Amino acid sequence: MPALTRREAVAALAGARTAVAASGPASKGTLTDVAGVEVGHWTSGRRPTGCTAILTRAGAVAGVDVRGGGPGTRETDLLRPEASVQQVHGICLSGGSAFGLAAADGVMRFLEEQEAGFAAGRWKVPIVPAAILFDLNVGDGAIRPDAKAGYRAAKAATADAVEQGNVGAGAGATVGKLFGSKRAMKGGLGSASIRAGDLVVGALAAVNAIGDVVDPATGEILAGGLTEGGDGFADSARYLREGALPVARPRENTTLGVVAANVDWTQAQATKCAQMAHDGLARAIRPVHMPFDGDVVFALGTGGRAVDLRLLGVVGALAADALAAAVVAAVMHAESIAGYRARRDLAFVG
Repeated sequence: MPALTRREAVAALAGARTAVAASGPASKGTLTDVAGVEVGHWTSGRRPTGCTAILTRAGAVAGVDVRGGGPGTRETDLLRPEASVQQVHGICLSGGSAFGLAAADGVMRFLEEQEAGFAAGRWKVPIVPAAILFDLNVGDGAIRPDAKAGYRAAKAATADAVEQGNVGAGAGATVGKLFGSKRAMKGGLGSASIRAGDLVVGALAAVNAIGDVVDPATGEILAGGLTEGGDGFADSARYLREGALPVARPRENTTLGVVAANVDWTQAQATKCAQMAHDGLARAIRPVHMPFDGDVVFALGTGGRAVDLRLLGVVGALAADALAAAVVAAVMHAESIAGYRARRDLAFVG
C-alpha cells in the first residue's frame, strides 16, 4: 500500500489537531523537532521486529515512569531523582522481549565511538536506558534485535523527520489483543510534536497494546480487536464492561513512549513530566496500564528554558497531547503483515 500523504497523516492525529505537526515552516511534526534529539531505526529483513535509538549525544536530563505490570527495562534506576548520574546520552526501544535489551549495548558502543558519555577517568561512558516490547509471536521469534542491531539503529540516527509505521521497535507491534492474537491488528511506531511559542515538545511511541487505539477527541476506535468475523471492531472497553475476562496472555503487550522538550530541568521535574505524559496513553489506548502491559514513558530535557512549576505543568500537558498523537500516528502509518491487518486495509472504515 502507498504511504500516507502528509495531509492524511496530519489529519489522523486527532488528539492534537490544532497543535501537532503544522506548527511552523521548519516543523517535521516528529520527536526530532526538539533540538538535540536524533532518531534511527534498525528493522529486520527476516521477520517483523526491530529497534529504535533515540540519541541525545550532548546529554539530556531524563526521567521515567513505568505503569504497566510486566515491564522489561534497563538502567531505569539511574533516572530516579536521587541518583547521582544526571544525564543520558540515548534511549533504546526494542522488540524481542527481554532478549531485545541487548540492543542497548550496540547503542552504547556507537556513542562511545562518538566520544559521547560522562567522563570516568580516561573513559567516556554513555548512559543508555532501554525498554522492550514483546513481539516474539510475530514470525520467527528466534530472530531478535541484538547489539549489532542497536549499533545500526544508532548509526542511522538523524535529526530528520522520524520514519513511522512498520519500522524499528514498532515493526512487530500489534494492538487489540484482548480477544487473542487471531483478532488483533497491526500496531507500529509513531511520532508527533507540538510547538507553543519557543517551547517544542515531541513524542515517539512504539504501540504494542492489549487495548484498542482510539481517537482521543471522539473515542472512535481506529485500530483494535476485531469481531469474530473480522467485519468490525469488537470494542474492548465494552467487552470488559459486560463482565468478560481478557483472553490475552499476560506480559505480551506494551506501549513504549519517549517525550522530549527543549528545556533545562531536574530529574525530579523530568520524572513528573513522564508521569503526566502517560495521560496521553490513557486517552488514546483503551484499556491501558493493565497487568498484561509493560507500559513505559521516558522524558528528556535537551536544554533551553529553565523550568519552574508553571512551565513544568505546561510541558507535561503538551507531552501528554503529543504522546496521544504519536500513538494514533503509529496505527495510521502501520501496514498489514501476515496475520495482522492494518487500519488502512479495513474495508469497513472510511
